[in-house]
Amino acid sequence: MTNKTINFDKKYPLLPLRDVVVFPYMVIPLFVGREKSVNALDAAMKDERLIVLLTQTDAQNSSPEREDLYDVGTVAEILQLLKLPDGTIKVLVEGISRCYVSEYEDKDSYVETGIKRIERQIETGPDTDGLRRALLDVFEKYIKLNKKVPKEALTSAESIDDLSQFTDVVASHIEMRVEYKQSLLDLGSSVDRINRLIELINGEIEVMYIEKKIQGQVRKQMEKTQKEYYLNEQMKVIKKELGQGEGEVDEIAELKKSIDEAGMSEEAKTKALQELKRLEKMPPMSAESAVVRNYIE
Repeated sequence: MTNKTINFDKKYPLLPLRDVVVFPYMVIPLFVGREKSVNALDAAMKDERLIVLLTQTDAQNSSPEREDLYDVGTVAEILQLLKLPDGTIKVLVEGISRCYVSEYEDKDSYVETGIKRIERQIETGPDTDGLRRALLDVFEKYIKLNKKVPKEALTSAESIDDLSQFTDVVASHIEMRVEYKQSLLDLGSSVDRINRLIELINGEIEVMYIEKKIQGQVRKQMEKTQKEYYLNEQMKVIKKELGQGEGEVDEIAELKKSIDEAGMSEEAKTKALQELKRLEKMPPMSAESAVVRNYIE
């Protein structure tokens, strides 16, 4: 973790973020291309390498003003900065502390912000220990369902004693909507954050269970369709070998055409097509196929 000290009496450059919320203790790469954002990074690199990260309320806004940004953000240290050939900058940042943006000064080339500290609440005791275990339990369930999160994330979270850091580290691994993540960043109390985080993770787990169930049903249907296709193709080959294929296909096609042109009711047509499908799967010389053919005719 960084050892940088934040001077809350000083102003820092602002980097607006799209579709991402950065928590304290979180290390994340960001791709920056907007001119003011690039200038803000340059200004931060020339000073203490500290920058304020504030998420936009609307990710589509290319030129956000103060009212287009959330009030609570994260002061972060720039760990690495790489200028790419297309002019975009890839920057690796590490979140240090929550902050409330109290001043917003547009300096034309970039924006500078005054910030206020959001005090950390030190919370300990049996209740917090129970909440910690409860969060670890739902986090473990989440990791088992979401293969994108490495199993090592659970081990890493378990080793953290600081409750505030623990909740932020867990939150950084959960995939959820930006407004939900922002609601967690807004909370100064670790206990409130854990309760909210458990609620949000349980919601995500429920969604993943539903998605998994739907995927399973789709996969079964695809397997059934593929099996039917395979068997039908096999049947065509067998009939062809027996010299029965082409004539029967022509007969089925003629019957299908007759059904379409007969002008019968929808109920009768549906029944006729069902029987035609049965006929197609029957051996042409069987007694049953003759009965079904006569029925359709």
